[in-house]
Amino acid sequence: MRVTTHDSFGAGANAPRRSRASSLVASTAVSVALLVIFALDRATGSAPVQHLYYLPIVGSAIWLGMSGAVAASLASIAFYHLANAHVLSLQYRHSDILQIATFLAAGVATARVTSDARRLKQLAMTDDLTGLHNLRSFESILTALVRGSIDSGDTLALFVLDVDRLKLLNDEHGHLAGADAVRTVGHIIAATIPANAVACRYGGDEFVVAVPGCLARGASRIADHLRRQVNAASPALTGIQFAQGTLSVSIGVACRSFHSDSESSLEGLGEALFREADQALYRAKARGRNQVCVV
Repeated sequence: MRVTTHDSFGAGANAPRRSRASSLVASTAVSVALLVIFALDRATGSAPVQHLYYLPIVGSAIWLGMSGAVAASLASIAFYHLANAHVLSLQYRHSDILQIATFLAAGVATARVTSDARRLKQLAMTDDLTGLHNLRSFESILTALVRGSIDSGDTLALFVLDVDRLKLLNDEHGHLAGADAVRTVGHIIAATIPANAVACRYGGDEFVVAVPGCLARGASRIADHLRRQVNAASPALTGIQFAQGTLSVSIGVACRSFHSDSESSLEGLGEALFREADQALYRAKARGRNQVCVV
């Protein structure tokens, strides 16, 4: 597994929602900016000052989404009316109509562009079959987790797992059934791992899960619970209900704490941990599959 540094997408497959606190801060900043610009607009009535309304409108679109953009646009239109007597009396000039329309258009357009950009970033970092992180996203997150482990001194656990006998399932029931099996395992992983864990599908039926702050005993319990959940599932593959025990996974687990005096790069440390977990996976398969092996 090659580990490179990319911008971190976050821990989940989907883009994180902004917290209430950050939204409150953004709303407050936008409100203050609107009031300051309104005061300047009322004092001067000049077009250059009125153009400053675009700043809180664009900021709202970026920080608060479409609803925030529309609210800031409408607030700007209201302040623009209150600050200019001829506009308040509805004696619109051509420039006033253009200004009001542009306030609203700027907010809506910026919100749409921002939303599309976030969606594209999410798609670029998400495995389309399982909804987990893809390799590109996981590489950057693993690098960040190794750095965090160095800073905190906590242990980082890594699980490497794959679906047992997937080729046999493909041969007997077709590759669509195999794809459904991989999707099912991915969904079980997402539903089973701890909230602070990060899961990735990095190959056809191959997955890797990173669990920060997890010692070997806890990692073994988590991995075995995941193994049992997969084996207990009654999957629907290509519309056909299969019995419990149809699916199983073999899991290799490696745990390591890192030190800042290491001569290896963050990427190299992540690679070494992955290799250890990958070797444990092969041992689990050699023991008969549907096993967890911890090193």
